[in-house]
Amino acid sequence: MRFSLSVPSILYYLNHTSKPIRYRRCMTHVNAMLTREEPEKQYFVSPPNWYRAAYAKLIKLSSILQNVEQLDGRLIHTTNSTTITDAHAISHMSSFNSIAKSFISSQQIPCLSKSNGFQSITLNSLTMVAELLSLTTKQRKSVRNTILSQVTQHQIWRGTLLEVLKDVKRDIGLLKCQSNSSMVEQIVVTCIDFLTNTADAPSQGSPSWMKLAPVIKDEKKEVSHKWEEVIEIFVDLMKCIAQEHTMSYHLTKLEAMKDGLNQIRDVVIERDANYKEAWQQDCLIQWKLTKNLGGLSKCLFTLLLYYLFGSVRDIEVEVCGALHRNEKKMRFCVGKVLTSDNEEMVLNGVRQLCRVLGVFKFVWETAGGTSDRELELHGHLWCIGEREKVIKHRGYDILLHTIKP
Repeated sequence: MRFSLSVPSILYYLNHTSKPIRYRRCMTHVNAMLTREEPEKQYFVSPPNWYRAAYAKLIKLSSILQNVEQLDGRLIHTTNSTTITDAHAISHMSSFNSIAKSFISSQQIPCLSKSNGFQSITLNSLTMVAELLSLTTKQRKSVRNTILSQVTQHQIWRGTLLEVLKDVKRDIGLLKCQSNSSMVEQIVVTCIDFLTNTADAPSQGSPSWMKLAPVIKDEKKEVSHKWEEVIEIFVDLMKCIAQEHTMSYHLTKLEAMKDGLNQIRDVVIERDANYKEAWQQDCLIQWKLTKNLGGLSKCLFTLLLYYLFGSVRDIEVEVCGALHRNEKKMRFCVGKVLTSDNEEMVLNGVRQLCRVLGVFKFVWETAGGTSDRELELHGHLWCIGEREKVIKHRGYDILLHTIKP
């Protein structure tokens, strides 16, 4: 009997050389490229023959990509942490993941199934996390309100904005070949300076009752800047970035934060007033954001990521399971495919999975969980290698699997 199997570009790579390629060290965001699907072709081969040939090609691709890993939508060179934009590298990684998932699907893992367990996901909203955990409407409302009260504090809000801008700046520094990169960099630096210069609260060297408002009104600044000015800077920055298709991720992130800025556009941004005024400004910002940011808000989720990890990049994983229930426990797992089993790459994979699991654990505990079942969270790593083991990291069990023919 002959079977019809569809795996994009496999036969193409089976017939090509495995000579390592030299990747350009130029920055771009490749999430769109990584998720782009090629037209599928039908190949009729018997399963035993296909697996033997595919495994041989998987080893070759692993050798080509031995210093390359996929982190949150980007290809990263592990030796120098630069982002790879080479089209061949992107295509090789896409093929590697496709073939690897074909082997992973043959393994028996309780919370993974062929119907929904091998999809790649990018966590970018509370609603997505709530759906994957099957939270009730009441629980979702409780989670939203509780998280908003924590992540909309002034230091979290301003810190998130600065981190988003610094993330753009880091990437712009690697795009000197682009015509408008200097303009984008200038706008980013200006906005960072503006936020930094207006962030200082009154000195805490004296008790709050000793910090009185100025008696003479003329001593106050003539102009009180508002958050609306940050919106204007964001709009100019987004216009420049929109011209660069390689910066699409940052454009999405800036649009998300602009959603939050629109809610507080009429609030004074300076915090060098007396303690009472600064406290009132902070409370007003928190109240407006809490009132208007919903569960689908990417701004809210970005604030949560910064609150939990100090980073703002959305988290992407190659394998995401469904919530698996039994009489006593519920299990949820996520997974990642590695191109090598070297220590650094394994550790990076463990850290990424722990971030994902950390989000699910935080939301689950905030929702109160369930009274009758305990939630178990597991991470899975797959690679070409000879060792299988359980890695314990930050309270999570990460299982390292070997991909076998």
